[in-house]
Amino acid sequence: MENQDDQLWRIAKKRVKFKKHLATYIIVNGFLWALWWFTQEKSEMEYEMPWPAWSSLGWGIGLAFSYYGAYHDNRDDDIIKEYQKLKNDKN
Repeated sequence: MENQDDQLWRIAKKRVKFKKHLATYIIVNGFLWALWWFTQEKSEMEYEMPWPAWSSLGWGIGLAFSYYGAYHDNRDDDIIKEYQKLKNDKN
């Protein structure tokens, strides 16, 4: 693509990567929960922590960081603001 804004391109790539990560999370964890549901004895389900909860929780934390990086991480903007502040202070 010609005349693309490099910063917008990086943001777009992060967001697409997050969406793929989210889709993978949903598919894999959905499969794990279904596997657990159909293989457990019903009496055990009342008393034990379901084992897929651990993968959902651990992976979910990573997914939350991925979301933050894709939609709320403005390090480039912060760097530009700090640079402008230092430049103005120098003058």
